[in-house]
Amino acid sequence: MALPRAWGGAVMRADFKAQLEDFEVIEQLPFVLDGAGEHLWLWVEKRGANTEWVARQLARWADVPLRDVGTAGLKDRHGVTRQWFSIWLPGRAEPDSSPEIDGVHVLEQVRHGRKLQTGALSGNRFVITLRNVVGDRSAIDARLQQLATKGFPNYFGPQRFGHDGANWARALAWVGAGMPRVKPAQRSRHLSVLRSGAFNAVLAARVQQGSWNRFMAGDVLQLDGSKRVFADDNSAELALRVQQKDLHPTGPLPGETPSLAQGEVLGLEQAVLAPFELEPVWRATRMKSARRALRAVAQELTWVWLDAHMLQLRFFLPAGRYATALLRELMDDDRLSDPAV
Repeated sequence: MALPRAWGGAVMRADFKAQLEDFEVIEQLPFVLDGAGEHLWLWVEKRGANTEWVARQLARWADVPLRDVGTAGLKDRHGVTRQWFSIWLPGRAEPDSSPEIDGVHVLEQVRHGRKLQTGALSGNRFVITLRNVVGDRSAIDARLQQLATKGFPNYFGPQRFGHDGANWARALAWVGAGMPRVKPAQRSRHLSVLRSGAFNAVLAARVQQGSWNRFMAGDVLQLDGSKRVFADDNSAELALRVQQKDLHPTGPLPGETPSLAQGEVLGLEQAVLAPFELEPVWRATRMKSARRALRAVAQELTWVWLDAHMLQLRFFLPAGRYATALLRELMDDDRLSDPAV
């Protein structure tokens, strides 16, 4: 699926993730761990390892089923990540020795009363180093300033769809085969990929229209920093609040329940989604509809030129936002879609 950029063509080429240290991610929790309870939380630094593999190693170390290990979300394999894992140990002390896992270092252990749930983080802090940068430095700086002040389209990143879109192809093949019974995790992955592709298609249409970051009559809006959404109530303040980035227009994560969008926005979404012919999927799976902001804003976005051809970015993104969606407003997509992303 061709995804249009909001601010014009790419202004640079660069090597992305040339070294593990070039992509650093640090999870941020929205709460403080209480220090007591049945769940052992581990603050882990992993290098060159994917989250699912680390979770399996921790389950083996603690001698618990994999389902008793919690994570807030999957993190990139090719990079250096600091993230939390939780392990349910009801009535048990933690193992005497620390886990010995290649590429993994446990930085802290804390008890807490609850399991770490998917999505239970406020966001991620990124430090990204781009090497062998080719492009006009003033144009790159200007684009970064534009991103810092105006945001970028909140596309789902290429990692959601797999290398060369393999996850997307598998999900479509599953639908085409009549949705045969598969493992629950695989079913959930197929549905997530299909909804993500549908959302990206609607967002792409709004970007082409120039309305992804402005209010349209009939919009469903999301309060910045919140998951709360509400339908257009004809308030005269809405357009100004969207302009001020206090509110964001949203797009559909489709399901069987009716869309909250109205008027022109509803018509656009229906026209974009009709060719996908996925309504029977949502009805068969009883999938509930949801909304996702069309615009993402990187908080505290700063950058520094380490030398004439090396650029380092630092920023924070709320949960569910993709660093690759920001980077593609700077550089060519082919540098962002490798299987390690």
